[in-house]
Amino acid sequence: MINLVVLPIIVPLLIGTVLLLFRNNLTVQRIGGIVGALLTLVISVVLLTKVYTDGIQVVTLGSWDAPFGISLVSDMLSVLLVTSSSLITFVVLWYSVYALGEERERFFFYPAVLFMLSGINGAFTTGDIFNLFVFFEVFLMASYVLIALGGKRIQLRESMKYIIVNVVAAALFVITIGYIYSVAGTLNMADLSVKLGEIGSMGVISTIAIMFLVVFGIKAGIFPLYFWLPGAYYAPPLPILALFGALLTKVGIYSIARVYTLIFTTDVAFTHDMLMMLAIATIIFGSIGALAYMDIKKIIIYNIVIAVGVILFGFAAFNTTAVTGATLYLVHDMLVKALLFLMIGVLILITGKTNLREMGGLIRHYPTLGWTYLVAVFALAGIPPLSGFAGKILIIQGGLEGGFVWQSIVVAASTMVVLLSAIRIFIYAFWGSEKPFNAPPKKAYSQYMAPVVVLFVLVMGYGVFIEFLTPFFLEAGRQLMDPSFYVDAVLGGNN
Repeated sequence: MINLVVLPIIVPLLIGTVLLLFRNNLTVQRIGGIVGALLTLVISVVLLTKVYTDGIQVVTLGSWDAPFGISLVSDMLSVLLVTSSSLITFVVLWYSVYALGEERERFFFYPAVLFMLSGINGAFTTGDIFNLFVFFEVFLMASYVLIALGGKRIQLRESMKYIIVNVVAAALFVITIGYIYSVAGTLNMADLSVKLGEIGSMGVISTIAIMFLVVFGIKAGIFPLYFWLPGAYYAPPLPILALFGALLTKVGIYSIARVYTLIFTTDVAFTHDMLMMLAIATIIFGSIGALAYMDIKKIIIYNIVIAVGVILFGFAAFNTTAVTGATLYLVHDMLVKALLFLMIGVLILITGKTNLREMGGLIRHYPTLGWTYLVAVFALAGIPPLSGFAGKILIIQGGLEGGFVWQSIVVAASTMVVLLSAIRIFIYAFWGSEKPFNAPPKKAYSQYMAPVVVLFVLVMGYGVFIEFLTPFFLEAGRQLMDPSFYVDAVLGGNN
């Protein structure tokens, strides 16, 4: 039963490898991809139940106990993110069958997505820093394939930037790993928590903490390291953009949250204040970008940046209320961003355009898409009782409890910016005078909308039934704010 921890990593990896053998059989590719993601989702839900009832689950590979062996650890934060990633991948693959196009599907799209899911789940689950780097490289390799899939000029140009940025980040990551190993003599996260706690507050520890913040900040898209994100995410087709927007930045956020709650907790006044400052700057500059553009893809992409700032504010505030809220908001943002990008894909299918000034009057022809989009925007902004509300209100409450008053006001104000920026899409595209558009066949529209409606129902359910889900997030907050749970689970009697 304990080997469940390994399965969300192994299952998509194995099925993706098998699919490489069936390049010319598109039916097998599609069925294998969707079944692989669905199977990973089912395993993740079982693992989630196991972690909730029996506590943190740990597997140490080989015959070596931690901290010498390779540890895979499933605590509540980890398993919640693994489950969310598997769910989003399943829905996006379903959507891709109709939206991506056969030419792109044949170029190893489904194996690449499953490899990316394997790497993401591995990054959420690994218990040591070096294997975090390994899993980063696994999902980045797959993302390099996905961003260039189709070979359009903009994709090739942005993929080069994307690869260069990530190669530089990887080099810095390796240097930082070497640096921390030279100080602590271990790369196991639980062991690092113990040993750095014994060393206490030192300049060198704070320096390493900032180096990790830079490495993970590039992945997460925090200010000023998000410069690559709007271009790189704009280039690929909508299904791939949905995966990138919902999942990839979240791995960076998770990594920052993990090391700043488990390892670097001895000089909070310096490390977490710096994280707080960068989180606020990320919200402000993301807001400027979201309001500045009239392109529907760019508007939602900059909303990713705003959400990164809001979530990191919660982890920077570093109290149970804020951290629980950040975890709630993190899962909400993954789901709602995937939903919005899929909806934008339907909008582009109908209009063939991305500029808001060239759209109008669609509500009379597509009321389901229009009204569900509007409700999804309310959820994105955190309007009660929808899914973003509970997480954001806890983040603000935690910020106020920590004495971060003006910063909490900025987080609250970001709600209006998110609402204003995203609701412009509804006003321009669905209201006003009708602009020319090429109505797709009803069958194609229905095929696009089916996974969208399923994900919409799940996002609404996340808000409506939040009372039933809250115990999972309270447990995640409790485990994050008390590293002894994680350390005892991994090291057992060895600490």
